[in-house]
Amino acid sequence: MREIVWDTETTGLDPFTGDRLVEIGAVELINHVRTGKEYHQYINPLRSMSEEVIRVHGLTEEFLSDKPTFDEIIDDFLAFIGPDSKLVAHNASFDMKFLNYQLKELGKPEIGEERVVDSLLIARKKFPGARVNLDELCRRFNIDNSHRTVHGALLDAQLLADVYLELLGGQEPGFLLGETPVVSAETVLADVSSRPVRPARIFSVPLEETENFNQFISQIKDALWLKEQEGEKSV
Repeated sequence: MREIVWDTETTGLDPFTGDRLVEIGAVELINHVRTGKEYHQYINPLRSMSEEVIRVHGLTEEFLSDKPTFDEIIDDFLAFIGPDSKLVAHNASFDMKFLNYQLKELGKPEIGEERVVDSLLIARKKFPGARVNLDELCRRFNIDNSHRTVHGALLDAQLLADVYLELLGGQEPGFLLGETPVVSAETVLADVSSRPVRPARIFSVPLEETENFNQFISQIKDALWLKEQEGEKSV
């Protein structure tokens, strides 16, 4: 199974208002093992950017001015991802929105949702209520991201590849002998939601301890739980 973990940098948040891609980075996985094959390209967006955006990824208009435009690089990128590889991204809807918009501008077929895997959704399912941005996930899985001083498409794709493999259960499968087991992102999501719950265990408490506890509780004045009980009765 071939997957492409990828990331982009842009001039802003919305291609429908004129924002465009300025960088694409991608990493190849085969059966959840990094192969070493990567794609990286800076792109001249042919438009200006705000200072706020430049602070995010560090790519200035001057730096991008001599880089190829999207129409000059897209065929190489499409050749790298191939016709049917899964595309893994963190908050994938953002990257796909830009890619498909600019593909449509050139009259090229858009990439369907069936090829998209969103690692953000997997992380939210696996760690409900926790922060699951890329930096937080790197810290959770002890992945070194100390060199990530600004956002960069290739660096973020490399980090995300490691995070994604951890989300799927770790990178150990690549070291097994024989056939490498393949676990899909859909399987991970289903597994998390269908794990059996251990039934509650009931422990008996000695009568003496119960009496001591009740005596201790009775001495507490203005207990919060008593106020809550009174409130419930008054509703």
